[in-house]
Amino acid sequence: MSRFRFLFAGFVAFCVAGLAHAAPPQTFTQAKKVSRQQVYQDARAMSQGTIYCGCDWQWYSKNGSGGQVDQASCGYQTRKNEVRANRIEWEHVMPAWVFGHQRQCWQKGGRKNCNATDAIFNAMESDLHNLDVAIGEVNADRSNYSFGMVTGVSKQYGACPSKTDFKARRFEPRDEAKGRVARIYFYMADRYKLRLSRQEQQLLMAWDRMYPVSGWERERDRRIAKVMGWHNPYVTGEKQWARR
Repeated sequence: MSRFRFLFAGFVAFCVAGLAHAAPPQTFTQAKKVSRQQVYQDARAMSQGTIYCGCDWQWYSKNGSGGQVDQASCGYQTRKNEVRANRIEWEHVMPAWVFGHQRQCWQKGGRKNCNATDAIFNAMESDLHNLDVAIGEVNADRSNYSFGMVTGVSKQYGACPSKTDFKARRFEPRDEAKGRVARIYFYMADRYKLRLSRQEQQLLMAWDRMYPVSGWERERDRRIAKVMGWHNPYVTGEKQWARR
């Protein structure tokens, strides 16, 4: 092989390797690891901490996707579950239960069946745009509840202002997260042709207006786009949600 052909072959191999490295994750497990390594590697200093409470955390290991919550950094107090209150977890902002219920696979066997049979469900479950870092206890309390305004509920998590209404199955995130939540929901509904109720749309459109895109949200989107291959257009400003 001539030196030119050798160098060209090496360049092609490099490009292919680069493309493979930049490919979107194929599973939720992969998505958590990629998020930790390429999106949230230094996010504590930039993102005001965990999405719903603003707490700092320390990663357990260099390559893992779990971490230890620094409760003192945000005045967090455990409500009930001490184990999950001390660890970070990966939150699907639009819960898997929500987008899964709009797939036929869920009706025939739930999440396990969707993972085994539905490529689109797996793409939604591993989409980095829909993943964020949350305190495990808050993630558990939020469950698959709808976002909404919560009144008549006293502080549940110390200084963390997010609130859970267990009776109404509703969760209200802190103000700093409301705009991000809205734009993630718009993205998921748009990209994967998911239905949002008129009530949901009205609330999320209000949050989108009241809480504009932050510097961290733009940086987060930029990092995710390097992995996924596309941006959230509701963060970049390319799209504006219109009620459907």
